[in-house]
Amino acid sequence: MPVVQGVREDQADLPEPALGSYKKEQDKLTDDLRRQCVQAYYASVTFMDAQVGRVLDALDRLGLADNTIVVFTSDHGYHLGEHGLWQKMSVFEESARVPLIISAPGKGVKGGVAKAPVGLIDLYPTLTELCGVKTPKNLQGQSLVPMLKDPSAAGRGWAITQVTRNRSAKQGGRFFGYSLRTPRWRYTEWAEGKQGKELYDHDADPKELTNLAAKESYADTIAQLSQQLRRAVRETFPESGKTPELRPATWAPNLTNP
Repeated sequence: MPVVQGVREDQADLPEPALGSYKKEQDKLTDDLRRQCVQAYYASVTFMDAQVGRVLDALDRLGLADNTIVVFTSDHGYHLGEHGLWQKMSVFEESARVPLIISAPGKGVKGGVAKAPVGLIDLYPTLTELCGVKTPKNLQGQSLVPMLKDPSAAGRGWAITQVTRNRSAKQGGRFFGYSLRTPRWRYTEWAEGKQGKELYDHDADPKELTNLAAKESYADTIAQLSQQLRRAVRETFPESGKTPELRPATWAPNLTNP
């Protein structure tokens, strides 16, 4: 069982909130304990796979497979030492990304893989369309049926992830971290960028080890992604346009100072 190496070098270019899910108990982990953690996680995955197999076998045995939609997913990813983190509550790829497998009779390409980013918010409109149920017009999600039919379909083209970080009242209290994932980039702003930014190029750096946000050569890319991120954040607000922590006006795009 391999353990993650080079953690200190990886953390050197990260803003403090990026590591906010770290727990001091992790300092007690030796390499041997880390290997046991990874082994236990893999064992859990293997056990879960076996239970899914039991359900699918039952659908076949009962003659229900041809008219049953099956969705396999989870609520969050899970760090196993990447960036020095364990468990969840980060916006790195390992925590933000989840499995999403959809099998719908008569729809989709068997074994097809859609590479465009999507979100769990897209499940409801997908299932309503597959089931022939009228979909409310005010949904924020997109139907993934076009991707089931053609995995190369672009869809919305991005997914957004949000986490909270806590500070003392004197330091301003709780704030948000928002991360935008496109086919190539992951761009993150902490407290609207006041607490730091992150940019990763997944074409060259799929493990998100090099934060490009401070490099001047990526200023135009950051400005474009910042505008896209803030527009996406506003679209997640309720119809009132208000949340307890942020006001839409504070997210107005500012390309000169993203």
